Amino acid sequence: MSESKNPAGPRGSADQERLTEVRERIVELDNELIRLIGERRDLVLEAGRIKEALGLPVMDPAREATVVRQAAERARELGVDEELVRDVVWRIIASARSAQMGTTEWGPPPQPPTVDESP
Repeated sequence: MSESKNPAGPRGSADQERLTEVRERIVELDNELIRLIGERRDLVLEAGRIKEALGLPVMDPAREATVVRQAAERARELGVDEELVRDVVWRIIASARSAQMGTTEWGPPPQPPTVDESP
């Protein structure tokens, strides 16, 4: 049996240690992604409040398409899977739009219905 496939051998021990390091780094990156998504969510909600104050619609399809296109271009420049980036960014945008419109649990709380007190 070759050393690289033998977990008891010297190489197997080094491989196991490296696997542990890689997994720990993945967890760190996942935590950073989660933090960044939360930060982006907060900014989107703020943008939604500003749009509302300005009387602008929540949905801006042209802006959304530009954001996705720019993300895909950046992914291509960095050698990252463009389709994956497009999918992720579209999903984040859809979730953010839902939050701005108050149709998601993590967005702003829905406004209570107004009660018409007329007879």
